Amino acid sequence: MAINQVLYSSMKHMFTAHTIKILAPLAALFACASVLQAVELTVIAPDSPTLRFALGKLESALQRQSVTMKRTLNPAPDQGAEIVVTVDPPLMAGVGADGFRRVNSRQGLKIAGGSERGAMYGLLDVAEQIRMGVPWNKIQSRTARAQFEFRAIKFNLPWSAYRTSPALEQHQDTCKDLRYWEAFLDMMVENRFNVLSLWSLHPYTYMIRPKNFPEACPFNDAELAEWKKLWTGIFAMAKERGIETYLLNWNIFVSPEFSRAHNVAPWSVNLSHIGKEADDAGELVVRYTREVVTQLLEEYPDLTGLGITLGERMGGMTPDQRRDWLDQTFFSGIAKAKRPAKFIYRAPLSADTRSGGTTSEENDRRSRAQIESLANNITGPVYVEFKHNWSHAHSSPDLFLVHGGTLSDAYWDPPPTRHKVVWTMRNEDIFILRWGQPDFVREFVHRQSGKDYVGGAIIGSECYIPALDYITKEGPHKTWRWAFERQWFFYAVWGQLLYDPAIPDARFEAMLEERFGKGAGKDLLVAWKLASRVPLHFASFHRGTWDGSLYTEGFSSWIDRDDGGRTFFGIDAFIKHPVLDAKRYVNIADYVKTNRVSEGVMSPIELAAKLDRDCATAMKLVAELRARGGVSPTFDCELTDLEAWCAYGNYFAEKLRGGVALATARAKGDLKQQRVAVASLEKALVHWNRLAVLGAKFNELPVLSNSRQPFSWAGLTPAVERDIELAKAPLAFINSTR
Repeated sequence: MAINQVLYSSMKHMFTAHTIKILAPLAALFACASVLQAVELTVIAPDSPTLRFALGKLESALQRQSVTMKRTLNPAPDQGAEIVVTVDPPLMAGVGADGFRRVNSRQGLKIAGGSERGAMYGLLDVAEQIRMGVPWNKIQSRTARAQFEFRAIKFNLPWSAYRTSPALEQHQDTCKDLRYWEAFLDMMVENRFNVLSLWSLHPYTYMIRPKNFPEACPFNDAELAEWKKLWTGIFAMAKERGIETYLLNWNIFVSPEFSRAHNVAPWSVNLSHIGKEADDAGELVVRYTREVVTQLLEEYPDLTGLGITLGERMGGMTPDQRRDWLDQTFFSGIAKAKRPAKFIYRAPLSADTRSGGTTSEENDRRSRAQIESLANNITGPVYVEFKHNWSHAHSSPDLFLVHGGTLSDAYWDPPPTRHKVVWTMRNEDIFILRWGQPDFVREFVHRQSGKDYVGGAIIGSECYIPALDYITKEGPHKTWRWAFERQWFFYAVWGQLLYDPAIPDARFEAMLEERFGKGAGKDLLVAWKLASRVPLHFASFHRGTWDGSLYTEGFSSWIDRDDGGRTFFGIDAFIKHPVLDAKRYVNIADYVKTNRVSEGVMSPIELAAKLDRDCATAMKLVAELRARGGVSPTFDCELTDLEAWCAYGNYFAEKLRGGVALATARAKGDLKQQRVAVASLEKALVHWNRLAVLGAKFNELPVLSNSRQPFSWAGLTPAVERDIELAKAPLAFINSTR
């Protein structure tokens, strides 16, 4: 009893009043070094929703070790404090607001956070390790600092959606379900994402009845109340989990009802997002926009901030006119609100009057000047957003272009004081097959090291909504409900490493073992990393720009088809298409001209060999995992995706060989090389057929993005076969048409 009193006094002296103390008899802690006995832990917590949320996760994890938690506000003075959590920003300034320090000693487990969110992460870290099998009294000391302060998910909403498609509209019911949002937000906080950005052409229609323009709202009072319950619930649950929420839209849109009532902004009726603003959006639209911005902020106090895109429906306007429009609408509306807000400023998508995308240093400097002038009611740094390698971030960790072209250094030279840069890591390439490559994320984060102007990153897609799982076939393998759960490893890798890139592979191995059984983690992670490198190689080798220019997973794009289908990258286009990452790759046409590469650059033939080696290793590891037995249907589903990526990699490799041989044959009239090309492309067809079988084993034929036709690898087989016929064509005929 006396020992417990001494320990209690010591702990009380070391930590301040705002603490959580998890108490248990010392005998139960130290006498059970190898076998834990059932104990009851008394928890003392301040009245904090964020910490209560984390304690709930800890309690659930402790139940796995036959440990129960009893919460109370007043501990008995003779009880020892085995776990103490404090929130102490001054003391923890070295690790930042989102960081924590955990010390495990004979005096107990002590967790200190730089904020409530940091303390929450410290508790969640303990809960995660317990779930992975670490005894709660054996958790090691750790200091964690958030690499980026801004770790966001880009979530495009299915109403007033960016594009019109059944692929988007089918998510509406799911996205109206607060149970879905609770699960999604839980996933976010467990993976250390701290920002949810919600995107829609004009979401205000579903959120408020404008005081001075009630005709803009199509809902009766009961219907609007249901919508408000949804939004209020999302923002409140996010705040409870330490997640900031931002609402972003695409500028000059009004509700369809407002458009018809006042004969303005007619594109708003059918949500046509590209075109000229012209004279159909004058002062009335400016006033409407300004007033709904103010009213929205006042009716939703838990909403963190807003954001805009300087592009859509601004065709025909000069860059200065676009910035002036923002001043008159969004910035004026925020200034008039009765509370402050944060802001995401998507950098201009065009440096001239067009909508398609251009860049210039002068436009960058003018935009920076506008950002630095912002003051009234906009709090914290303004987050200036750019698309990393345009719409295809899953390519190279190095930056080669943003939306519109090459980015100048105007936003960070000289160093900014009013804003920070965030990179949107767009995913328009991987929707069906599972992906997770920790090394790639670490490489990307490493490229940002030492750049104090970088605030973080946004992860997400323009037209793929991770809500309704319409891709997976029903069956015993489907043990999840929602789409984001099928790509659980994607979110774990991105979120955890944006928070702390020093997290070792052992952590991801433990995650895999938690799901698929002890002993599987190490080999499975190696296989997963090798398989997930395949699409990165392709998107680095085959340069993509806007969304539809490249769909890596399908070896295709979704342009130039009247029926809304996809355009396969046939052998002729494949040979000539430019690479994105010229530091590491060279396209086939340029390689054949010189038959040599610069230092550090892989030739197409070397890339083919690497793909085959990596896929062979991954396939060997997958085969060994299957041979161990005990592969559940769910595990089978995930292993099949790795095998599909390997089939894709083998197809890619043979197409590279076939392309080099065919380009050589055409350049030199070499019949031998032509036969080599045909043989390689016939081998490629075998691999493609294997990919088609594996890809369809557990998946439906989904309509992806804003296409109107279902996608399948089998559906593109005729195009794969056509490559062989093109390679067989007489060389004289080919040369005569070049």
